[in-house]
Amino acid sequence: MTNKELADVFALVADLLEIKGEVIYKTLAYRKAAESLTGLGRDVNDIWKQGGMKALLEIPGVGTAIAEKIDELLETGQLQFLEKLKKEVPAELAELLQIPDLGPKKVGMFYKELGVLSIAQLKEAAEAGKLRDLPGMGEKSEAKILEGIQSLGRRSGRQPLGVALRFAEELLAALRALPGVKAAEMGGSLRRMRATIGDIDLMVAAEQPEEVIRAFAALPNVARVLGQGTVKSSVEFHNGLRAQLWVHRPERFGTALQYATGSKDHNVRLREMALDKGLSLSDQSFLKEDGSEILCATEEAVYKTLGLPYIPPELREDRGEVQAALKGQLPKLVEVKDIRGDLHMHTTWSDGQQSILEMAQAARQRGYKMIAITDHSPSLGLVNGLTPERLQEQRKEIEQARKKIGDGLLILHGIEVDIRADATLDLPDETLAELDIVIASLHISMRQPRAQVTERLVAAMRNPHVDIIGHPSNRTLPDREGADLDWDAVLAAAAETGTALEINANPRRLDLDDVQARRALEMGIKLSINTDAHHSEHMDFLPFGVATARRGWATAKDVINTWTPKQLQDWLKG
Repeated sequence: MTNKELADVFALVADLLEIKGEVIYKTLAYRKAAESLTGLGRDVNDIWKQGGMKALLEIPGVGTAIAEKIDELLETGQLQFLEKLKKEVPAELAELLQIPDLGPKKVGMFYKELGVLSIAQLKEAAEAGKLRDLPGMGEKSEAKILEGIQSLGRRSGRQPLGVALRFAEELLAALRALPGVKAAEMGGSLRRMRATIGDIDLMVAAEQPEEVIRAFAALPNVARVLGQGTVKSSVEFHNGLRAQLWVHRPERFGTALQYATGSKDHNVRLREMALDKGLSLSDQSFLKEDGSEILCATEEAVYKTLGLPYIPPELREDRGEVQAALKGQLPKLVEVKDIRGDLHMHTTWSDGQQSILEMAQAARQRGYKMIAITDHSPSLGLVNGLTPERLQEQRKEIEQARKKIGDGLLILHGIEVDIRADATLDLPDETLAELDIVIASLHISMRQPRAQVTERLVAAMRNPHVDIIGHPSNRTLPDREGADLDWDAVLAAAAETGTALEINANPRRLDLDDVQARRALEMGIKLSINTDAHHSEHMDFLPFGVATARRGWATAKDVINTWTPKQLQDWLKG
């Protein structure tokens, strides 16, 4: 069994235990083991063969009980504990947990009361009105479940950028260390930094492609080789991700990398330009009419041959980038080094994991000039949100942190205030007026009708104390769609009120997305790229947010946290 297959077994156990109503700490243990196995850099079979149970216990998140179950699975291919559990809770029920906002208790109730075992049966029961009269249900809940089932059909099966990128970087490091490798880069939607990706595309420049292909297929985390030729190999890894590797000679690497990066529509545009010049462009070269070739070792040479400046990968979507390049009007895109601060972070005052001072110290170490402490407001009771009284207490700790940090870092006292279902804010205006910065966010009632949920955002922006709208649609990748917003109305309100829109850099969000970010910029709306950090390590999410802004054609001047502290404070006051 591969690492991913083992992880799937433990995830299924956790799901069935939840449906059964088992205590939470037991289900968490299995989920933690599943996550650990998925992220393990080595084949668990090798660990087991070399060190047995003792070696399994060294895997993070694996205790004696889990190690014994891994041992059993690797020895027999089955888990008796799971087989017994399936007799109490049908395994098919775990599929129902994929439906957004449908928890294990309701799944269990639908099974016990109506015999529902599948998504198809649940859909049939909901359409027949059989769910609404069950405890805790109603017509709205029933409709919400049908909406969730519909959203499942729109899922693409793609991986969040954050999961794929980190793993691809590890693969590139391994490839670059191989003898004879001159260059190694990502391709495809991963290099264009799309929010989700399919398979990982990797490109290598080397004189001896066959040697690189063999070494790639023999990497320790490869679970199986799906295909292998003289210049290409496809493999599946133990974490379930798949990658395709192409190896080209260095003198052809530029055309190969440009072709593999895409997008398809961008490449079609370039091939049309090549034909107009009497050339044929492929992943190998430019071919002249007389049969001779123009070889390009770099992408810059590819674009130069077409009479274009270099076009950054994030822009290659055929959204006007070629036309802008021809006119010399490509924007100078924002870069990570331009960001001077993070304006959305949480501490132990709500659901963060570190103190105000610890977050401030981490920000200072990164060279930031400003941060905003924006813990949650009180309606989100599960995260210990701040009441007006607790905000006053927090202010004292903010002042203490300011004294210890000194003048080199501006620490703003803010809040992430919840936008309630009735479009009011979760704190009174007099409390918001005392704060340095206010982020307003949607967290609840996301499936309200479009007009209603849109009006909540619009009403928040019209509050004079709201400065930024956080993660505007409140989507999570890859499995929760954002609110069904009327973006024309949202963007018009942001332009009218001067409210900034956040690009939340957490790779599970990347919200605002690139399409709406570009529309916002065209309307003169400012962006704020924030990590929504709940631990100082989460500040590492910043490049994902910057990449999304770049895909939206953002420059440094478009992003409020590239400004100086004084410029930001003047804007907040204005």
